[in-house]
Amino acid sequence: MRPYYKPSNYSVQTSVGYLMRMSTNRMLPQMEALFQDQELTFSQWTALVALHSGITTAGDLAHNICHDAGSLTRMIDQLVERGFVVRDRSASDRRVVTLGLTAHGEELVEGMAPKVMDLWNGMLASFTHAEIDTLIALLTRLAIAVEGKPREGRVSLLSNVQPVPKIALPLKHAPAVKGKKS
Repeated sequence: MRPYYKPSNYSVQTSVGYLMRMSTNRMLPQMEALFQDQELTFSQWTALVALHSGITTAGDLAHNICHDAGSLTRMIDQLVERGFVVRDRSASDRRVVTLGLTAHGEELVEGMAPKVMDLWNGMLASFTHAEIDTLIALLTRLAIAVEGKPREGRVSLLSNVQPVPKIALPLKHAPAVKGKKS
């Protein structure tokens, strides 16, 4: 494929990285507000969701939720102390510690999921279902491309994702960028 970006079409308005960062920065405060009266923070809930999805080690958890090891260790300590997560040392390899959700941790994941889905549904209300499916497919492809080949033994929540066909669907509302031609 020939390169997409060139000096004539690269700007803040067309930068994939900028647009993703802007979306994340504007979405996070809304997500955090959902959790302000809850037993845990949005970041802690994200860790519980990853454990609920099959992640079982601190290293894999750090990789999948994009946390550094130090801050993740503190977070796991808090989640264990509060009774949301359990640590189990492997009987066959004492160096290996697995993580799992307690019943209360499962309840928190399942209890907050509808609120998180409502927020996302509100943010995506102007998109068609086909556009949302395309957005998910494209972001998944990008996340896999950016992640590269995971380190041997590393579990990635993206590793079991089926390859997404390379499709080009017309958008219902294609944003116009003034003064830019591709």
